[in-house]
Amino acid sequence: MSLVNITEISILNNPAQFTDPYVFKITFECMSELSEDIEWKLVYVGSAENESFDQELDTCMVGPVPVGVNSFEFEAAAPSLSRIPASDLIGVTVVLLTASYLDQEFVRIGYYVHTEYDTEELRALEEHERPNPPIVERLRRNVLEDKPRVTRFNTQWTKKDAP
Repeated sequence: MSLVNITEISILNNPAQFTDPYVFKITFECMSELSEDIEWKLVYVGSAENESFDQELDTCMVGPVPVGVNSFEFEAAAPSLSRIPASDLIGVTVVLLTASYLDQEFVRIGYYVHTEYDTEELRALEEHERPNPPIVERLRRNVLEDKPRVTRFNTQWTKKDAP
C-alpha cells in the first residue's frame, strides 16, 4: 500500500514558449507521517533513440510531510537546446515527473510534449526547409496534461525495510 497518493497535478503555464520554465502544482495525500523528505524530479527526454540526451531539469525535496493533503509548486527550467538533437527538437517528446522516498522511486508520471513553431508559415515547412539553427523564440510547447502515463512502483516506506 502506498503512503503517498497523488490527487492532482496541473501545469500552471501550458502552453508556453519552449524556453519558459515548467511550473507544476502538485497535490498529494499522505496517509502516515513520513520521517524523510520526498524527492521530486523532472526529466526531459531529448531523443527517443538515445537516453544520453535526457536532461534532469530540476529536483526538489519536500518535507517533512505531515499526514493529510499537501500541495506545492515545482518549477523547473526549460531544457538546454544544445543537448537536444536538431531532428528531435520539433515534434513530440516526453517529460517525466518522478517521486522517490528513501531513494526508491514510487511513482513516475509521463506527459507527452508537443513542440512546434508558433506560426502557420513555419509549421508548414518540411524538416529540411526549417531554419537552422531553429528560431528559438518562435518555438512553443504544449504538454498534453490530460493524458498522463502513470507508473507506480512498490516501495518500502520505513528505513529498516528500504534497500
